[in-house]
Amino acid sequence: MADRDVFEEIVRLRREGIPAALATIVGTRGSTPGRTSMRLLVLADGTFLGTVGGGCLEAEVYDAALAAIADEQPRSLQFRLTEKDSPDSGLMCGGEVTIFVEPITTPCLWIFGGGHISVALAQVAALAGFRTTVVDDRSAFATAERFPAAHDTVCAPYPEAAAAMPIRPNSYAVIVTRGHRDDGVVLAALARRHAAGDELRFCGMIGSATKRALLWKQLLAEGVAAAFLDTVRTPMGAYLGGKSHEEIAVSVVAELISVRRTGLDLGATWERKARRIAGGREGVRELPAAEA
Repeated sequence: MADRDVFEEIVRLRREGIPAALATIVGTRGSTPGRTSMRLLVLADGTFLGTVGGGCLEAEVYDAALAAIADEQPRSLQFRLTEKDSPDSGLMCGGEVTIFVEPITTPCLWIFGGGHISVALAQVAALAGFRTTVVDDRSAFATAERFPAAHDTVCAPYPEAAAAMPIRPNSYAVIVTRGHRDDGVVLAALARRHAAGDELRFCGMIGSATKRALLWKQLLAEGVAAAFLDTVRTPMGAYLGGKSHEEIAVSVVAELISVRRTGLDLGATWERKARRIAGGREGVRELPAAEA
């Protein structure tokens, strides 16, 4: 990437949903190997563009950039470039450097299924900053006209689409196909990716606990690893008591945001629902038909 401009590369990375972090020298004092506004762009695969001065300082910044990609949290680093303060660095410039490291990451959501819930989900996810791709094996259900908020639509058999989707640290998948059979097909295909080391940040499937039990039994019998199924959130989303497609979409995106920003899913909200039902609270109902 040595011949590319940092800012042009950032535009490309954001457009393609590739996670990265940008380190910028925001302040210097005294003699330093780098100057203010020098930048180092680091990608999740370890490749990089630019420099913040080289040497041991840059090696530490590089590691901090990888950490920022992983947790999507910015950080400010300060270095005193003296042998006294860093005896193993070999640095004797005598100056100080402040470097700001910020994640350049667009979360990427793949929605498997082009039904009514997916239409609402693509809209809400886009508002929350997710780069959304919708997959369906029916041409009429995977179009830009049906999903104007989506970044892309894919019409292909589900196993083919799941095998081709990029899976990176910022990749999320939601399974909302038209039936249990197709949900199982998508899960089996993603399980093969998981076995090859391609781990999603989040994988969720719409449905009830009963559906989960029946489908898990079938998939385990087909050889799908229990370790993968343990990573799948279902029922997914926050339990908010929603009934409409739009309300369900809001609950799902709420969980995606929680996973992205805090690293926590919202399974505990469903545990509270179960306790309320067990307590016989009048008026509590099971999931809407769309999640059955």
